[in-house]
Amino acid sequence: MSEFYRHRQIGYLTVVLVIALCILIALIMYMEGLNWVALAVLAILAVSLVFFSSLAVVIDQDTLEIRFGAGIVRKRFRLSDIESCGRVRNPWYYGWGIRLIPHGWLFSVSGLDAVEIVMKTGKTYRIGTDEPEALEAAIRRAIVH
Repeated sequence: MSEFYRHRQIGYLTVVLVIALCILIALIMYMEGLNWVALAVLAILAVSLVFFSSLAVVIDQDTLEIRFGAGIVRKRFRLSDIESCGRVRNPWYYGWGIRLIPHGWLFSVSGLDAVEIVMKTGKTYRIGTDEPEALEAAIRRAIVH
């Protein structure tokens, strides 16, 4: 299977903040003793780091696929269902992660740049990226291929 595009963006700020918070919680538990609530928060933070620390985008002959972190959380789009795409810049308050925004769904781990794809059904999705020009060009090449 031939790939048109492959890129992984790492959410460095998120990674650093979550690791710092995990260290802080671990230090507090070390000094104050075992706390089950703190331990649960620590576990949730560690799992979220594995699942949402990066965003990979892969375009092959038939699909555009986005994968968060280890790849368990993913979304696939058939290229034949994509009508158009274009670069966009999200306002800071849209945040990161997977969320519903006024324009449709946003998938992002860092930064404000994204590529918006419009499906033939009219639904829109924004894929966060640190290389919007390259992603847009790859999607355009793939949907006319």
